[in-house]
Amino acid sequence: MRTGVLDIGSNTGHLLVVDAHRGAAPLPAYSFKLPLRLAEHLDADGAVDKSGIQALLAFVEQAQQVADDKGCTSVLAFATSAVRDASNADEVLAQVRKHTGVDLEVLPGGDEARLTFLAVRRWFGWSAGRLAVFDIGGGSLEIAAGRSETPDVAHSLPLGAGRLSREHLDKQPVPQSTAKDLRRYVRRQIAHDAGDVLRWGEADKAVATSKTFRSLARICGAAASSEGPYVRRALSREVLRDKLPHLIAMPVSKIAQLQGVSANRAHQIVAGAFVADAVMELFDLPELSICPWALREGVILERLDVM
Repeated sequence: MRTGVLDIGSNTGHLLVVDAHRGAAPLPAYSFKLPLRLAEHLDADGAVDKSGIQALLAFVEQAQQVADDKGCTSVLAFATSAVRDASNADEVLAQVRKHTGVDLEVLPGGDEARLTFLAVRRWFGWSAGRLAVFDIGGGSLEIAAGRSETPDVAHSLPLGAGRLSREHLDKQPVPQSTAKDLRRYVRRQIAHDAGDVLRWGEADKAVATSKTFRSLARICGAAASSEGPYVRRALSREVLRDKLPHLIAMPVSKIAQLQGVSANRAHQIVAGAFVADAVMELFDLPELSICPWALREGVILERLDVM
């Protein structure tokens, strides 16, 4: 079965075309994505502005054509925190439905964490034991932990790299006072919910997903994506801590030149690094294993399970 997964994220619109059937790993067949930066198209009232809506409509129309061209029999379409948290979310969804015929499902933050956890569990298997899973998106940070395929606890926090960059980092290089304030803010937000995760017990394996974590791991020496998905990759707390002061002191143009960093996400790397550093500190994790599967794969796997 050839299926498309249309993911409208806070940073990027992404159509992933996969060949999938129950009992097998989804096999990527084609990927089409564009930077939408919806998290940065919010006005003073928290609404997605006209330019953001137009960019979204254009992308969905293009994605529909790609899905047809690639022979998809169905498309699973969903949106995450940028649309979920927008004050005009209903209007955005109605515009998409009216102009493209696509019904976007808005995923609650808890479901986003749960489905990402499912993908990580299937990737690493039961031998990984108790998992703790962290995903830095554009608008939110997802945290989930548990021993089964359904996490015991799943949280979504407003600590996405795009959101933090927009709200806290108006200058890069980042002034020391701003860096100190952001570090404090991020750690307090995560610490507020950390007890809900820690009381279930220590994780046997701590895992990170998402482009932000992959970029940070690459900056800190992990293998390039060209080496394939099965190469072990990890983000070291010690190495990230050594790199963080240098990232804070770099202009965006220099960050964009680092290995593993895309130009359209370079301005978010510092904020993402603060979140990653806080996660590893507060949960006492020396490193995070990088998983190539995340939310999109979780959506596919759940759909296959009920077919």
